[in-house]
Amino acid sequence: MSRPLPTIHGREEVDVGAYRLERVDLEFSNGERRRFDRLKSKGHGAVMIAALPDPETVLLIREYGTGTHRYELGLPKGKIDAGETGLEAAAREMREEIGFGAERLTHLKSITLAPTYMSHEIQLVVAEGLFPEKLEGDEPEPLEVVPWRFDRLHELMLREEFSEGRSIAALFLVREWLACGRPTP
Repeated sequence: MSRPLPTIHGREEVDVGAYRLERVDLEFSNGERRRFDRLKSKGHGAVMIAALPDPETVLLIREYGTGTHRYELGLPKGKIDAGETGLEAAAREMREEIGFGAERLTHLKSITLAPTYMSHEIQLVVAEGLFPEKLEGDEPEPLEVVPWRFDRLHELMLREEFSEGRSIAALFLVREWLACGRPTP
């Protein structure tokens, strides 16, 4: 069923750290009016990279997660800088976080985190044809690179240190994309 988008009657914004809180006054097609709060990202977006040294393996990183106060496994990711495209940011983040460049970068899909109250999207990029190439990054300590085979995803999903929803979803998307012969996104 297709519905018209709600009418926006007003917006107020307040900066809150790395985000902007936006209060939106909406009117739905049935006449109901509501005020919703949403977090809007500042900046130019973000990328997450599924770097494949071969079609059966993806490179994960282990890094400290302030939110969980533990080391977490996940895909390399980072902000898109001013003037960069998503693919350029993915190429840079790979060199900074895992020490590899790529011959081929494919934008697979943009993934939202909590679309009912956040505007943040992260671009999922698949990197193939890897070659060693290191760039200095902004991490406070070296990141551990952990190769993981797709046929062992079931083991990864149950590990306490692998809890980030975006990385979990991304790995299943990439696995299916590979299994279907890399269809054009």
